[in-house]
Amino acid sequence: MAFHKPQRIAELSIEAGVSKTKLPFPHILLLGFLGGAFISFGFLLYIRVVGNMPQEWGGLATFLGAAIFPLGIILVVLAGAELITGNMLSVSMAFFAKKIPLQHLLHNWLWVSLTNFIGALFVAYFFGHVVGLTESGPFLDKTIAVAQAKLDATFLQTFISAIGCNWLVCLAIWLAFGADDVIGKIFGMWFPIMAFVAIGFQHVVANMFIIPAAILAGHFTWMDFIANAVPTFLGNIIGGAVFVGLLYFVVYQKPKAQIASLRKAS
Repeated sequence: MAFHKPQRIAELSIEAGVSKTKLPFPHILLLGFLGGAFISFGFLLYIRVVGNMPQEWGGLATFLGAAIFPLGIILVVLAGAELITGNMLSVSMAFFAKKIPLQHLLHNWLWVSLTNFIGALFVAYFFGHVVGLTESGPFLDKTIAVAQAKLDATFLQTFISAIGCNWLVCLAIWLAFGADDVIGKIFGMWFPIMAFVAIGFQHVVANMFIIPAAILAGHFTWMDFIANAVPTFLGNIIGGAVFVGLLYFVVYQKPKAQIASLRKAS
């Protein structure tokens, strides 16, 4: 099972970030829609599995739900999609390496975020609301309970939780870059994603599904959603772009760039 060392992973992350900003605009829109939908499928699966479990199972039920949630990120990486939380790693690393200008980073983040929301809302409305997969019996109760837990956190709590979330999510992406085969990528992604779900961290795209699903069922408001989305998005940026992207860039790419500059100077 082949794998890459961290320095090579950093190079691959930068290359991926550059490639993402060069996608044709219609492709960004379509892949962003798929990214939001895929993460929502993972959360919908979580609701359908955990919703029927006895309350006495407690942490075991949470673990089992967390164990199947990674379906979403597996589809994003292997089937192909654009996910804003993952792009907070790769596109930011391309920016740190001076391979892309700031406006390209912002353009990518803006449109991927918007289309992730559309994809998540699509799944929440058609599968959750119209089909009723999040609006019947214990599944409705679980949807409301999960959304309530997200909304009950203060701005600061949500922000810090979101840092932890995308720290783990971007480590999952980092490990996926480190493997050349499908099984290696799946195993690399599964553990960090399972961990963030089991812990209960805040993920902006996952919240784009679960909170609107509860809203469509007649609970909470869109202002509640916005109040959660802002600190979650900001925290996810810090977790992905700083705690993974910037730190690994400083460790594995900046010294390399400095050496190259010294060689040119001599």
